[in-house]
This record gives sequence, C-alpha cells and structure tokens, in this order.
Amino acid sequence: FYGPKIDFIATDAIGREWQLATIQLDFVQPARFQLKYAGQDGEEKQPVMIHRAVLGSVERFMAVMIEHFGGSFPAWLAPEQVRLLAVSEQHNDFVLELKQKLQEQDVRVQVDISDNTVSKKIRESEKMKIPYALVIGDQEKESGKVAIRKRGIEGTVEMEVQEFIDYVLEKQRSRDSSY
Repeated sequence: FYGPKIDFIATDAIGREWQLATIQLDFVQPARFQLKYAGQDGEEKQPVMIHRAVLGSVERFMAVMIEHFGGSFPAWLAPEQVRLLAVSEQHNDFVLELKQKLQEQDVRVQVDISDNTVSKKIRESEKMKIPYALVIGDQEKESGKVAIRKRGIEGTVEMEVQEFIDYVLEKQRSRDSSY
C-alpha cells in the first residue's frame, strides 16, 4: 500500500543493524480519508502523504548509542565531561572556582565536595564513566596544576588548568574519541 521508502540503517559495535530513520510515501491514507486539494490548474487532486520518523524513536537511537559506546561516551559526547573531586572541605572554594572557570569555557563539569573519601569519589566517577576526574588537594591548589584521572587509565596526568581546558575543548571540537 505504500510507495517508495528510504530507510537509514546504523550498525552497532557488535555488527547488528538498526533502522533509525525512515521516510515513506503513502498513497492509500489520503484516499481513505478522502483528502483533496485544489491544484494550480483549479482541478481537485488527491495528495500523497509522507510518513517520516527521523530517528525511528529517540529511545532506540539512544539505546544504540549507549550500547555502541558501552556507556563510556567519548568526552565530546559525555553528558558530564569532568568531575572535580575535593580532597577535603578546605579545598571546596578552589574546586568551585575551577568549576566556574570550566563552565565559562563550555566544559560540562560537576563537583564532588561530599564527605566521602577520595577513593570513594574516584570509584564513583569511574562507575559513572566520566571521562576525566580531577583530584583537587593542597598541591593542586598551590601549584595551579591539576591531577587528571582519565577514565579506564591507571594513574594521573598533571597539567596546567588552562592546558587541561584547551585539551578538553580540542577533544570536543575534533570529536576525538581517544584520551
């Protein structure tokens, strides 16, 4: 009953195909509803209906994206790119200043200034699959450098604050999925 159809198919990380979008012509429904319009020539004509589902469904699209990345979105796509982890309460002011500086550069950032241990804060950020966790203590506060824990990589890398911001912005701009 339908006319020509265009399907947009995506392949996930394990090789399965998913139909994410479709556009299809329908000649039957306008006839069933007795739809008419006046053409430029003044004659009564029957329209053709166009069915479209741009993403199939947002839920299906998101499911494919989440499964493709295993929930570990690259930094440019992650809802939360950076989590700042305060070592203790005395570092909260610096952490909040750093958060504001990152947000001013359009970096998606959250802070953890809870009373939890640093180890628990790190585990939580790893469990949430946040690309970058920055542990902020006395050394970082005094030096202006940050200790960066990259998701899935043991140990930390030290960078100047602006150097780290530039690094995240470059990952964002280039859509780079590496660390």
